[in-house]
Amino acid sequence: MTEFNDQLAPESAEAKLAQALYRAYQNKEPLTMADWTDKVQDEPTAYKVQHELMKLKGQPLGGYKVSLTSEQTQKMFDSTEPLYGAQVQSHFVQSPVTLALKTDLMDPLAEVELVFKAKEDLSVDDLLEDLRKKTLVSAGVEVPDARFSDWFLELSKYLVVADAAVGGFVVYGEERESQSLTEEDFAKVTAKLSHDGHKVAEGDSGEVLGNPLKSLQWLVKKLAEDGVTLKAGQRVSSGTFLLPPHLTAGEWTASFSHGFPDVKLTVFK
Repeated sequence: MTEFNDQLAPESAEAKLAQALYRAYQNKEPLTMADWTDKVQDEPTAYKVQHELMKLKGQPLGGYKVSLTSEQTQKMFDSTEPLYGAQVQSHFVQSPVTLALKTDLMDPLAEVELVFKAKEDLSVDDLLEDLRKKTLVSAGVEVPDARFSDWFLELSKYLVVADAAVGGFVVYGEERESQSLTEEDFAKVTAKLSHDGHKVAEGDSGEVLGNPLKSLQWLVKKLAEDGVTLKAGQRVSSGTFLLPPHLTAGEWTASFSHGFPDVKLTVFK
């Protein structure tokens, strides 16, 4: 199901964390951060836990989300670079979408992002221009969601990584050729997030490493360190334009510049 080949000793603390995360994912019963904080204390181990969690899910790999793509969020989590989370295919869903807080989610947020879809396998040698030619792009709302209670701004970076970068759902809009935007356009996309008709937040793509194409390029190179290729058909939620609010019941709409159709999400209690 996944391309990762990490092996964890079955009785190790890391394997037990992966199993606990999987149970929380299945049962929607959150873990307590304090019980697990000291179990993962470096990034390579955290990614091994994440990869084991993906194996336990036993579902097709749909793509990835990239997090900590702004200077602000990197400082919040004491990081100097982004991080990624593998995401199951069934959690990439096309707008308009309906989700239920009680059955689909645990403690979700709402982020506005650009979502890429690879038309062919991507290479570590790809320049930004190559990535424009090899991908489709859409507006998106990413819904981060952790398997830990009271997690936002409190969860350690390593537990974020272990929990598949607190992946929930990625809602993507109508896809178009990335070449329909110039490299400069990608750095200047603006978006407004509204809840029940009222503006909640707004931001722009310059917050995503200066340009979301650079986030995609970072991910391709990061995956290659583990011998993994970002393959044709996989999607990438490239990083939030804004500091996310909590996702609550109601009608959510993300409106983007540059001709992207709105992305709509209905949330029930």
